[in-house]
Amino acid sequence: MPAVLALGFRPFYWLASVYAALSIALWALQYGGYLGGAPIRGPFWHAHEMLFGYAIAVVAGFLFTAVRNWANRPTPTGPALGLIVALWLAGRILVFTPFALAAAIVNALFPLAVAVGIAVPLFTSGNRRNYFFVALLAAASVAVLMFHLAAMGVVRWPERASLQVGLDIVLFIITVVAGRVIPMFTNNGVPGAGATRKAWLEKAALATVLAVLAADALRLPAALVGVVAFLAAAANGARLTLWNPWRTLRVPLVWVLHAAYLWIPIHLLLRGLAAFGLFPGNLAAHALTIGVIGGMTIGMMTRTARGHTGRPLAADRAEVTAYALVQLAALVRVFGPVVSTAYVFTVFASATLWSVAFAIYAVRYWPILTRPRVDGKPG
Repeated sequence: MPAVLALGFRPFYWLASVYAALSIALWALQYGGYLGGAPIRGPFWHAHEMLFGYAIAVVAGFLFTAVRNWANRPTPTGPALGLIVALWLAGRILVFTPFALAAAIVNALFPLAVAVGIAVPLFTSGNRRNYFFVALLAAASVAVLMFHLAAMGVVRWPERASLQVGLDIVLFIITVVAGRVIPMFTNNGVPGAGATRKAWLEKAALATVLAVLAADALRLPAALVGVVAFLAAAANGARLTLWNPWRTLRVPLVWVLHAAYLWIPIHLLLRGLAAFGLFPGNLAAHALTIGVIGGMTIGMMTRTARGHTGRPLAADRAEVTAYALVQLAALVRVFGPVVSTAYVFTVFASATLWSVAFAIYAVRYWPILTRPRVDGKPG
């Protein structure tokens, strides 16, 4: 089979990086009034594409790769993987067309297809520890379907609510995976780092993020959501300190993950402040979308791609540049409007930094993701 279809991370990481670079550049030009038409139909659709287009593609690539190791069973490869990739591509095309019902069906089917792709190896191996990923993907399918149905006027449900639930699902996935891999990567990659974990704090960090997800899904009062967000911020901030992030600054492949995780308590703190009208809610959301999701995905896309293609686990200048650009994009987008009145400029600056970062990844990793492993092993 073509090397690009040998394992899930290969097509999805590359397509996600290309889409991240192009779609944000397109949105920035549209936002600034430089496009005659309106390819992206507004802020909600911009958010939809970055969440249910970009982020879910990276999640799919990661889970197809990780579950194979967790369950010691195959995940979709070859033609089966190609069909799932085609489903994702169809969803990206259909949202730009008048075929609203088709777009709704295809975009809701994609998370379900990924869920089936990981459910078979997980269930046949009895890997109960990771069954919840199947449930989260099913929930994401419901969220994206409700978004489309609300946009079509079929159901009375706020589109923003679907987006928030979807973001919370991705945040929970990141919180779980980060807790498993960041301390391990830190201790393996930074001698003497001494990253540790406490069982009660691990449970508190995950439980509070899950509580935020539940509160948003139930549409509880903003003040209650804010209090829960504050608790989640404290728990996840304390969790991060145990991993000793300040000892990783000389190892980019590790510090990028710590920097991304730092945005979790920042986002949750700002989310809590926004619930009480003390901080703009859209800026708090971008702390999650750019800082957490953007930072964590580009860090994991480089590390897992290197590891699963038999290459050294060391970031080069191109990768470090991409890491730094994503962090700058988050800082400019979240805090730029707070200290500057040039709001449109901060949007353009952040979009440019983001698009360049993911363009670097797309170009740098094209030969890595489309060629066989350098050590001759499958995958």
